[in-house]
Amino acid sequence: MTTNLAVKESVDGVTGSERSYFTVFVNKEIFGLPVEHTHTIFRITSVTPVPKGTSDIAGLVNLRGKIVTAVSLRRRLRMPSDAKVDDALAIGIEHKGENFALIVDEVGDVLSLAKSQQIPIPAHFDPERSRLTGGLYRVGKLLIPVLDIDALFAFQS
Repeated sequence: MTTNLAVKESVDGVTGSERSYFTVFVNKEIFGLPVEHTHTIFRITSVTPVPKGTSDIAGLVNLRGKIVTAVSLRRRLRMPSDAKVDDALAIGIEHKGENFALIVDEVGDVLSLAKSQQIPIPAHFDPERSRLTGGLYRVGKLLIPVLDIDALFAFQS
């Protein structure tokens, strides 16, 4: 994908204190996901709906014998949602002892981003995105919001 190549070329030569992030794409937008929180990338083959679950929860999936809560990043970010989640791409994440499958459209390259590339989140940034963003990084001509795992999996009752 050309976006991935453009991102990769933009970070060549990054030095200093760096953190690694997977780039994930939803609705053709790019986001960073901390590598240390990811366990596996897989395709969802079937989903069991969760009655009375929040709209962000796509359902339950089986990942290597474990029941995992599937969360739609698209829905979490309040983007237009595709109803179909069978055969979706997901990232396995363990957070606070619970297993999740974060559904994304595409997974890109792993980037090493330096603290010097981080910029303040602008005041006009969408409030829901601000709440789910742990940082915003300038990479070449791109701005990459890095997802805050704690906020991403904090569901209101």
